[in-house]
Amino acid sequence: MARQGFDNDQYLKLQSQHIRERIAQFGGKLYLEFGGKLFDDFHASRVLPGFEPDSKIRMLAQMKDSAEVIIAINAADIEKNKVRGDLGITYDSDVLRLIDAFRSMELYVGSVVVTQYSGQPAADAFQARLEQLGVRVYRHYPIAGYPHNIAHIVSDEGFGKNQYIETSRPLVVVTAPGPGSGKMATCLSQLYHEHKRGITAGYAKFETFPIWNLPLKHPVNLAYEAATADLDDVNMIDPFHLQAYGETTVNYNRDVEVFPVLAAMFERITGVCPYKSPTDMGVNMAGKCIYDDEAVQDAARQEITRRYYDALCERRQGRGSDHTVYRLELLMQQAGVTPDIRPVVAAANEAARRTGEPAMAIQLPDGEMVIGKTSELMGCSAAALLNALKALSGAGGHGVHLIKQSAIEPIQTVKVKYLGSNNPRLHSDEVLVALAASANLDAKALAALRSLAALNGCQAHCSVILSPPDESTYKKLGLQLTCEPQYQTNNLYHR
Repeated sequence: MARQGFDNDQYLKLQSQHIRERIAQFGGKLYLEFGGKLFDDFHASRVLPGFEPDSKIRMLAQMKDSAEVIIAINAADIEKNKVRGDLGITYDSDVLRLIDAFRSMELYVGSVVVTQYSGQPAADAFQARLEQLGVRVYRHYPIAGYPHNIAHIVSDEGFGKNQYIETSRPLVVVTAPGPGSGKMATCLSQLYHEHKRGITAGYAKFETFPIWNLPLKHPVNLAYEAATADLDDVNMIDPFHLQAYGETTVNYNRDVEVFPVLAAMFERITGVCPYKSPTDMGVNMAGKCIYDDEAVQDAARQEITRRYYDALCERRQGRGSDHTVYRLELLMQQAGVTPDIRPVVAAANEAARRTGEPAMAIQLPDGEMVIGKTSELMGCSAAALLNALKALSGAGGHGVHLIKQSAIEPIQTVKVKYLGSNNPRLHSDEVLVALAASANLDAKALAALRSLAALNGCQAHCSVILSPPDESTYKKLGLQLTCEPQYQTNNLYHR
């Protein structure tokens, strides 16, 4: 497990303070575009060990009395049932999930804005559904010439056609289910309408990566490029910041490319642009909370390598491209890493060669390597989990069985005879359920079950692509998983 290198408490303190300062800068009203994931930011927690996945939402919760949330969703994404790849749910369903999640943190969700609306029936139906649930909904429309025809955009025929979103609090957080939802345009449209009403308001952007005050080729910033390799985002020196201040900072291509347009819009709306660079727009204090740069670099290099294996597997599954793989190979070269930095890779592949069956390796927090082999009772990932839990709890070695075979066989019967499975072996989640049942009568099984939390952050590798249930279980437990880009069988269909 990577040692800690990031001060999360300091991050929460500095970030909240910086946002309050930005609100005061603009006379008491700030539209804050929130990029990345507000909830469950596991990428940040992996590359900045010590960063808590819910840090950003906890930071906002500290400001809940002065904050409200607008959720933006593109009407075209509703119409085509666009799906979040990480959650497997549609964008419109994710809007409902986000509203529930914000409310559970006592954060006020003021409204939902449907952007790029042009009469899509699915968007109409979604708006009706939200309004039946008591959620206010506004519409924003396509603007001809966006984002370059400034005179038209910043006019009554451009932003002026959009419905003005009623807000009541000094901090308005604009977020969305995913990219391309129109967050920035929503913020700028609101600035236009506020200015027409004589209300002073400002705009800022909260984007964790790239980290502006780390070097361009720092592994953490390279890991961000690895995470967005399929989007062709690239980090670059902010030329506007360098020219204005003589200071080298890091931003990414899309913000740098659009900044002259944003600056022109600000000037058109308010008479002056409050920022001299894209870096100025940001409110990211993450770089100031790293206290062990070596630990952070090591964690980021691991992340780049994991992303490479993910891309290989996605290409094998027909969901990825050669281009993404080649980009990640280049990033690995820039970061100076090879798959050898993951000892679990060699351990799993060697066990697979030795047994002729799929194998899994897990590296425990103390560095011990645990192997899981495929058997008649369970798959290699399930076996590796049990072996890891035995080692962590001190339950014993190879001869100790935490789950009796007599308890496994009825589960196999149900799977094959009644649920139509062709594979009688237990998956990882099924083994954990069986372990939980055994824990009522077996102290060693109970001790093993209580060791589950220690798996969080451990490295794991499988010699074949895991089934979705096994992969999901490993990720839920916080194991940092990679797989070889090959299937267990030569079948054309894999479930």
